[in-house]
This record gives sequence, C-alpha cells and structure tokens, in this order.
Amino acid sequence: MAPLVTLATCSLNQWALDWENNLARIKTSIHQAKAAGASLRTGPELEICGYGLLDHYLEDETYTNSLDMLFKIVTDTSLHGIIIDGFEVQQPCHYPGWEATLSKAQIVPRERRNRHFTPWFGPRHVEDYLLPPALREDQGTRHVPIGDVILSLNDTSLAAESCEELFTPQAPHINMALNGVEIFTNSSGSHHSLRKLNERMALIQEATRKSGGVYLYANQLGCDGDRLYYDGCSMIIVNGEIVAQGAQFSCTDIEVVTATVDLEKVRAYRFAPSRNFQAIQAPTYKRIEVDYSLAHDDIDVLKAPTPSRPPRYHLPEEEIALGPACWLWDYLRRSKAAGFLIALSGGIDSCATATIVYSMCRLVVEAVKAGNPEVIQDVKRIAAYSQKLPETPEEFCGQIFHTVYMGMENQSSTETRQRAKDLAQRIGSHHTDINIDETFHATKNLITQGTGFEPKFKVHGGSQTENLALQNIQARSRMVIAYYYAQMLPTVRQRPGGGSLLVLASSNVDECLRGYLTKYDCSSADINPIGSISKTDLKGFISWSAKNFDMPILEEFIHAIPTAELEPITADYVQSDEADMGMTYDELSRFGTLRKQDKLGPYGMFIRLLHEWGNDGKLSPREIGDKCKRFYHYHYINRHKQTVATPAYHAESYSPDDHRFDLRPFLYPPGFESWSFKKIDERVLALEKRGR
Repeated sequence: MAPLVTLATCSLNQWALDWENNLARIKTSIHQAKAAGASLRTGPELEICGYGLLDHYLEDETYTNSLDMLFKIVTDTSLHGIIIDGFEVQQPCHYPGWEATLSKAQIVPRERRNRHFTPWFGPRHVEDYLLPPALREDQGTRHVPIGDVILSLNDTSLAAESCEELFTPQAPHINMALNGVEIFTNSSGSHHSLRKLNERMALIQEATRKSGGVYLYANQLGCDGDRLYYDGCSMIIVNGEIVAQGAQFSCTDIEVVTATVDLEKVRAYRFAPSRNFQAIQAPTYKRIEVDYSLAHDDIDVLKAPTPSRPPRYHLPEEEIALGPACWLWDYLRRSKAAGFLIALSGGIDSCATATIVYSMCRLVVEAVKAGNPEVIQDVKRIAAYSQKLPETPEEFCGQIFHTVYMGMENQSSTETRQRAKDLAQRIGSHHTDINIDETFHATKNLITQGTGFEPKFKVHGGSQTENLALQNIQARSRMVIAYYYAQMLPTVRQRPGGGSLLVLASSNVDECLRGYLTKYDCSSADINPIGSISKTDLKGFISWSAKNFDMPILEEFIHAIPTAELEPITADYVQSDEADMGMTYDELSRFGTLRKQDKLGPYGMFIRLLHEWGNDGKLSPREIGDKCKRFYHYHYINRHKQTVATPAYHAESYSPDDHRFDLRPFLYPPGFESWSFKKIDERVLALEKRGR
C-alpha cells in the first residue's frame, strides 16, 4: 500500500512586473504549503513576473529579472524540502517559455508555452538547457533537460499541462496518463467571464474521470494590470471527484488549498483491460528521474484522505456582484487614487455600476472584520483612517465613492433625479446634484455667434442633425464635468493626501456593440466595470441585489424605461433608448452572441434567426432581415467608437473591446448595398413568394 501524500495548490494575486512583492507572495504560499504538510506545491502560471505582460514578454529584462527572483527562491533554504512547481523563464535562441520544478533546490525544467513565445518543437521533445551563470554555480551543473517530460519520483510520477491545453480536444493529460502519470499539475492564468467556471471545472473533472489521477489546478487571482480579472478557484480533483476548492473571488492575496490523497485509489481506478490496451500503444515520454518522495515517513498513521465534496458555483448575478467588485478594489488600491466617481443618471446602467462599487465596499469591510492585514493597510491609506476602521459598507462607501447627478431643467425628469438621490443615500456615497444648463447653452451659442445659425431640437422643429448635435453637447459636457469633479472633490472634502478620483463609465456591452453612445461622453472614463456585461444580465444582477443586499430602491430601476434624457420632455414625447435604436436590448444581446461567438456575418445571422424568430408566426422573414441589416449597419458605422471604448472588465465572450477581444476593421461599407445584405433581400423575396 502506498502511503498518503499531502498536496497543495494556490491562487496568488500577482501584479505584472511587481517583482519583489510577487516574490514575497510566492514565498508565503510555499511556507503555508509546508506548514500544512504538503510535499508538492503548484502555483499559477507566470507567477514570478505576473501574467498580463503582453509585449513586455519581448523584453530581455523581463527574463533577467525573473531569473533574479528564481535564484532567490532556489537559494532560500527555508523553502527547501518541497517540490515547488510553476516558474517560467527563458530559453535562449528559441525563446519559448519553460516551467521549472524545484525539488530540494534542484531545478528540473519541463513543459512549454507558446503565448508571446516561439512554440516548442512538439510533443515529447526534450533537449539540454544551459543554465545562467548564477544558477549554474548553485546547481553544480551546466545543463538540465528541458522539454515535454514526465518527472519520475521515488513513489509516483507527475507531469504538467498548460491551462489552454486543458481545453483542447486531444489534451496532453490523455497520453500522460497512459504513460503512468498519476499527478497532473496545471499552472493556469485563466480569466473570468460569466459562466466560465462551470466549463473549466467540468473539463478538469472529466480529465481524471476518464483517465484517473490527481489533478492540481492553480490559477492567478485578481487584476494584474489589464481588463481581465483572474478568478482563482484553485482546486484538487481525484478520479473526477473534487476534494479541495478555493474561492473564486476574493480580497485575499494568497490562498493555499491542500488535500491529502491516497495514490492507491488512483491505481485501483485504472485497473481495466481496455485502458491497459491503449496504454501499451501510447506514445512514450522521456522520464526525468528525481530522487524525492512525496510521501513522508512521519505522516500520521491515523490521517485519512480528504473526502470529496460537491462543486461550488456562483450564479451569474453573483459573479457580477463579485468579479467586477474585486477588479475595482485591485485597481483602486494599486493605482493610489483617492476613490471613485460616477455620473449617476437614475438609469439602470449607472445604478448597476454604483451597486458594484457598493458590493466592493461590502467585500472590503468583511475582509477588514476578518483581520486581513493587506486590506486593512490599504483601507487606512485610501480612506485616510488613522485608528477607527469602517464598520459598515455605507461608511466606507461615503469615504471613497462619489456620485454626481448632472441634469437639465427641461429634460431631466424628477423621477430619475429622485432615484439617483435615493440610491446614493442607500449606499452611503457622497452625492452631488447639479444642473448643467449654463454649460450647455454656452456651448450651443458658440455656433450661433460664429455663423448666425441657431440649432433646435427635433421636438422644436430642428433637423435630425441638429437634434443629435445638441444631445452630444450635453453628453460630452458631462464627461468634462465628471473629470473636473473627480479632481476637485478630494480637495473640497479636505481629504488628507489629496489625489484624484477614478472616473467610472457605465455603458453596457450592448450599447457599445450598437454604437448607441456619444463618442467621448460619460462612456469615456478611466475604467468601466460593466462595459462587457449585457443589459439582460445587468437587469438580473439588479434584481438579485435588491433582495440579497436589502436594497428595495433597486426595484424602481428595473421597471424604469431606459432613456438617455438628452431631448426635451414634452406632453407627448419622452426619449426611449430602444425606440431610438430600433431594436430591444434582448435582441442586441442575441445579435452580439451570433456575431462573435457563433462567427456569423449578416446573411448567416439572418438564416439562423429565421428558425429562432420566424417560427409560429412570430416575425416575418422581411422583419428579421430588416433587423439583421439594421444591426450590422449601425455596428459597421459605429465601429470607430469601439476603438476608443473605456477599458472594461471582461465578462461576456461577445465583448466588442477593440484592443483585445474583437480585432476587426473600423472602416466598413456603411450602407445596405453589401453582398451579404443583397443575399438577405433575395432570400426574403423568395420566402415571400412561397407565402411565408
């Protein structure tokens, strides 16, 4: 019988190029793993340098600094006596990344990466790696093997696959398992998007359910400098059963997850003739012999394997409440800003953004009460607390969150103004209510002074061009005023240390996709927590928050008609977003999914929607065709707006973020004359002739 082994994996809130602090978190996680009795610790991908370096990977200094940190780990004797898995450095000439495993301070390179690196030569390829001088002297050898290998220990064998490989049809763990690998490690940098954890966990469970084995999954945590939030949730799975699972969202910088496993269960699980028949035909991996045992001689004989447990998922509404909130907290504490400011309109989008900030305050206060030292230190600095720490989310919100309602006398309804005021009062934000009529009229009169022409709103007899230009004056003025308030409010409030506030945008992914926003209006800000979240999901989040955050005021936002309030209100006209766009938000969400995730152009989308929207007499082919053409027409002519969209938290896979997730041209044929549109028209005519 094989003895029990204790294994550890971890989630670390690493920051791109934060060398010494990243090193400190790595060391702490190793010490915690050793204290728990673990003999193997797996860390997240690129944990030394941080994950989101992008083109910094092309700089030699990134690798020399990484080697400096690796040397500090190798020579720190307090970290010896455990296998440390997960570090990545550079291979000269080819420049692929490689992952290093440390066993008793011995470097054993293996595995390959291909993001920003030249791909490795292929499966099971191995070569010698020339160690840098300092490591060469410490190790007493010039070379170590590098490649796609199996580490053969005294009592088991282990190998690794990258996070992306887990999602591929022929993942490496299949042949590794057939080669006798019992423990798989996955050092991952997997970002959060709504409903993604379900897929990730299902793939890991299936990997060991079919092949048997122990799977250690480690993931990055937090915002490490980009639009992404890495959602942690490190876990250990044995034969398809979860035995340990970390938090998916957390204000904690270091979380170590451990489990004690029985390797005999893996071996018994694999006893099957059909599996053994495939094993003898599997391609062979090179094995690197490591004189180390995962099992300790002094392990408690009464210790039992960690029992399995059901998986823990968050509802999509909870993911919105937690993911963007943690991302905002990381951004705030690392940017050294004094807090946040948002133009609170009384509509559901700015309401959702404000609620996410309130959710952040809830998480921070919970961490303070739990005694989290890093959070306490950051709260004292940001909110200028000397002794007394915030006891309620509302108290903390009042210190760091500022809301401004910017209305117009004849265009802003009393309902939206009151909703904004009531919400601010409920969450405790520092609220200001102003009218911007003077700014609007001063700008509007400039064209009259210069040309003698006086533009009018549509309801007053003006053209569509005049109407849109006057709306844009208000929208862009609000952006300028928001930044003015963000710079001055800390001084007005006599906040110690001064500093400026981060301005938050509140345009959702569907509006950006359609281009239903003014370029450089309040959608232009420092960051946007909801810029990649659909209107449909935001409504669900607000409904969930009303109940779970005890905020009945939110119910009023759910039932309010979405409106920009940029046109004068008359007895028979109130501006409506969906009427202006010519499509509903639910339709926009479907258009976005079909365009990006299903990779459909105008004609392909039309054919798909004929089946979804045309059955049972719901919509005629002509109505569906017109909707598809209208969407693509406005998407094409407004693509230039997406190129300057405020950096947004990534949550939906169909995000049109031009800088990372949706690399498309921004100059398109704008009319309905395109070949795809003609094909739609031809199909519509054919269907109408057949009486459909």
